[in-house]
Amino acid sequence: MSKLPLFNPELDLQIERIIPTPRSKVFEAWTTPALLKEWFCPAPWRVTEAEVDLRPGGNFYTLMKGPNPGEENHVRGCFLEVIKNEKLVWTDALLADYRPSGKAFVTGMILLEDHPEGTKYTARACHKDAETKKMHAEMGFEYGWNATLDQLIVLMKNK
Repeated sequence: MSKLPLFNPELDLQIERIIPTPRSKVFEAWTTPALLKEWFCPAPWRVTEAEVDLRPGGNFYTLMKGPNPGEENHVRGCFLEVIKNEKLVWTDALLADYRPSGKAFVTGMILLEDHPEGTKYTARACHKDAETKKMHAEMGFEYGWNATLDQLIVLMKNK
């Protein structure tokens, strides 16, 4: 089973939860563009475009739109590690095929482990410095990542 690097409390934000959803369904929700559109950002925001090239060096892209005109957030990145039903690692420091993006805000990691009640879900956001970590926390990391996970759980219960 895969593991994540050691948690660095100075630079990392993390949530861990036991969720009543099999690992395979969580992985499917993370890696299927049509499913990402249904859960990947907290309502009332919505994902209107999603692209996933599921391989190291592959593209990860979503366009999130807010409830007010002109509110949008483009999330672009590159997968670094893909282990089916276990682990996803991506970064916005790179674009597809490891091309530099010109920005580096976060490296995201998802680890999925079997649990008697479903899946132990660990989501981590790794930052380049304490200031960036603080900014991400103040943007609502804990609320947002938990809210989207709740949406994923509801979605996959019905699939």
